[in-house]
Amino acid sequence: MKNIISLIAGTSIAIIGLLLSSCASMDSSNQSSMLSAAGFVSRTPQNESQRKLYDELPAYHVHRATYKGKVIYAYKNEKEGVAYVGSEAAYQRYQQIAIQKRIASDYYQAAEMNRATSYGWYGAYAPYVYHRGYYIR
Repeated sequence: MKNIISLIAGTSIAIIGLLLSSCASMDSSNQSSMLSAAGFVSRTPQNESQRKLYDELPAYHVHRATYKGKVIYAYKNEKEGVAYVGSEAAYQRYQQIAIQKRIASDYYQAAEMNRATSYGWYGAYAPYVYHRGYYIR
């Protein structure tokens, strides 16, 4: 019973860590494509008030705001000069995509480490062969 509780606690901590670190490790082009896939809309500031709001946003971070009683999320991409704007549902989809991408990356890295460490095992390389009690060089 204690093992199950510790497993659930460990898994929940890992998921929270993934949620908190998902935005930090991705470059802007990758993040822009993920935001578009999640349902965020690319907007270019058209007038002076939009330009002022755009300039106030922190660059390359998803920012939460309330507009006319609705929660919206915005991501400023300074390189492209656009802001990606999405709803709560689009942000939830973005988080799911980011978690899936992070898990896929972790699996790939683990597979690469397994491949690198297994080199020389399983009979692929044997500098000394033990045969009937004698070492053969």
